[in-house]
This record gives sequence, structure tokens and C-alpha cells, in this order.
Amino acid sequence: MRVVIVGATGNAGTALLRRLRAETDLEIAGVARRLPEPAGVYAGVDWHSVDVAEEGAAARLAEIFRGADAVINLSWQIQPSHDARALFRTNVLGGREVARAVLATGVATLVQASSVGVYSPGPKTEFVSESYPRRGVLPSSYSRHKALVERMLDEIESDHPALRVVRVRPGLIFQREAGTEIARYFAGPLLPARLLRHERIPVIPSNRKLRMQAVHADDVADAYARLLRTDIRGAFNIAADPVLDPHLAAQVFRGLPVPVPAPALAGAAALSWWLRLQPIDSGWIHLALNAPLMSSARAARELGWKPRRDAVAALREIVAGIATHAHRSSSPPLSGDPDLPGRPGGLAKGRLPGTGDPY
Repeated sequence: MRVVIVGATGNAGTALLRRLRAETDLEIAGVARRLPEPAGVYAGVDWHSVDVAEEGAAARLAEIFRGADAVINLSWQIQPSHDARALFRTNVLGGREVARAVLATGVATLVQASSVGVYSPGPKTEFVSESYPRRGVLPSSYSRHKALVERMLDEIESDHPALRVVRVRPGLIFQREAGTEIARYFAGPLLPARLLRHERIPVIPSNRKLRMQAVHADDVADAYARLLRTDIRGAFNIAADPVLDPHLAAQVFRGLPVPVPAPALAGAAALSWWLRLQPIDSGWIHLALNAPLMSSARAARELGWKPRRDAVAALREIVAGIATHAHRSSSPPLSGDPDLPGRPGGLAKGRLPGTGDPY
């Protein structure tokens, strides 16, 4: 079986390559804008450099996709957050280019990385299935883009019923070696990361709607691997227990939960983002406050999927990764380069949080 992974060098892509190494009958091709060093988990992969955001990318992708049994599209961009056009080009138009190439070459299966962010605002005290409305959380560009891509997939499924389309909707994806990447993208250069080395966060902002789900990257990768061995279509929620909230975080990291109203959380994010103090806009706060909790029952029932690590273990691992600047130097997205946007060296060179391309 020949499988092409688009966006194969990031957080989820690296975990997926690690997982698929155990599948001896697979021929794997990887697509990335900047290629990794072909060592370790990236060795033995047929690498191709393509920027899905470029006009006409579908033609280049079609050359790579020809003869493939499945394409897994993991490509996504959340920075630079101050360049909305760049994000739209990669996330939405890039997703369209991948789909066009799949259709042009007759690939049998397209697996699209979606997210909990695709869902409309929903409950925080019960769990929703894959049939829950998918209009996104409007203040979040990330969420809007996920909803737009899935709407495109709806049209493709309707027009091309022979194509098997699968959507994977995970919660927050954590692993240790993504620590530096996630800190760059979501916290910025002013985060005192070394203070996390003792697994202590003294003060934790608290709000009753700050209830989120997480999953380890290796468990997400296992879901993708299982999907390759089936002919099942449709969407799959992927998340581990327990639900993460400020009170649980306070127990884990020995901190004090401090109640903060939702408008104050969003306002603080908006102001600090506008001042270029940190890289995420208030849309991420609105997403955290409004994204529903997902049931992974379908994945358990139809794929036999079960996370090996719970959400607390995944959270501890990413915090440890941030504290120790864990990274993977052979991967551009997971690089530990101190001069990238979102790191102190980048700030010293005038690369402000949320600006410039950190990928």
C-alpha cells in the first residue's frame, strides 16, 4: 500500500511516521514545504517539497499522488497569526489543492486532519457525537477554516461518491518533542519556560467554560494507522479522558485557580496579541470557551481505538517538553532554532510574536 502524508514533519505527522514504521507493507511518501533531514523517523520516506499554498500546487501534488492508495492531509498553519491571508491560503486553499490532486489521480482514500474546532459552540457538561453541527466558533479563524474545509469535503463526497473521505477530529495534540514548537506558536518568547521544570504553575486562570480535551500524538497516529486498514468513511472524534479544566490543572501543577471572567480572558489575549507580546489572538480563547466536549465512542467501537496515555499524562509531557525546550532538530516545524519567531532569539532580531513564518 502506498500512502502519501501531506504535512508529514509537524507534531502529528512526526508521530504518524513513527507509528507507520511498524507497518512493513507500506510505502510512504512525505510532502512538506521544507524537507527534514532524512534520519531517524524521517528515514526511508520518499520526500517531496511542495508548498500547498502556492497557486497550481495541485499539479505538483498530482505527480506525487499518482499510484497512491491513500492521501493523509495534515498540512495546516496557525502562525503567523497577524497574516490572515497567509493562513487562509495554506489552510483552506491549500486543502482545496490537495483535494483537487486526489481527484485528478483517482486516489481511493482521502483522510483529512480536522479538529474539535470544526464544531459549533456546544456543551461543556456532556459529550457530542460526530453528527453535531459543524459551523465552527466564528471568532476563531482556526475554527472557521476547519469548518470551511469540511464543507468542501461535503461537496466532494456528494459529487464523487467513489472516493472514501475520512475526517479525523482530535482534541489538543501533545507530545514531548513538540514542546518548543507549541511554546512558539501559543505562548511566545516571554514565557518563563524554565519555571515549569518543577511541574509547578503557581496561578491558573479559571473559568467554568475552560474545559478541554487532549490526546497524545502517538494515540492520534494510531487512529490514522487503523483507518488505513479499513474501508470506513466519515468522521471520528479522537480524545482521551479525563477532561482538562483549571481545577484539575491546579491539582496536577500545585497551583491556585483564580476565577477570571470570559470577557477578561478574551480581552487580555486581544490586547497582548495586538501589542505583539504573545502570538495568539482572542479567537483561541473563544474557541477554548465554546468548543464542545467530544465522544470518541465511534472510534472505540468501529476502529478498536483506545488511547494508551490519558489526557493528564499527555499534558504533563507537553509541559515537560516546554520546560526543557524539547524539539526535533531534523524537522523544520519542530526545530529548536532560538532565532525563530516566537523565541527569545527571534525577538532580539525583531521577529515579533505572531509575525513571520515559523514553519
